[in-house]
Amino acid sequence: MTKKYVAGEELSGKVTGIQPYGAFVALDDETQGLVHISEITYGFVKDIHEFLTVGQEVNVKVLEVDDRAGKISLSIRALMEEPPSNKKDERPRKSLQASVNERDAEGFNSLKDKLQDWIEKSGQ
Repeated sequence: MTKKYVAGEELSGKVTGIQPYGAFVALDDETQGLVHISEITYGFVKDIHEFLTVGQEVNVKVLEVDDRAGKISLSIRALMEEPPSNKKDERPRKSLQASVNERDAEGFNSLKDKLQDWIEKSGQ
């Protein structure tokens, strides 16, 4: 690598190749890094081609530099604003015990409750 890159640095580059596991981005004439599929955007990415094309200019953030292996890990997602979490459950969730207690009231009686009825019926 001719130029030293530092983790946390924000750069622009050009997508030079796309593989099923990520996209290669040229940072300069001699250096390129990999944007792993999980670092392209928030959420699930089934097909990278839906987000990136070869030759596209992208802004990336350097996640990790491995000088020994000569690899640079990049992220596009790190420069995006995180989407608000999807608050599905606004209402409080019922516990399993509450569910059991509801069923008890609907007809599942305990042996203790039925014992007196059985004693009375056996005496008739």
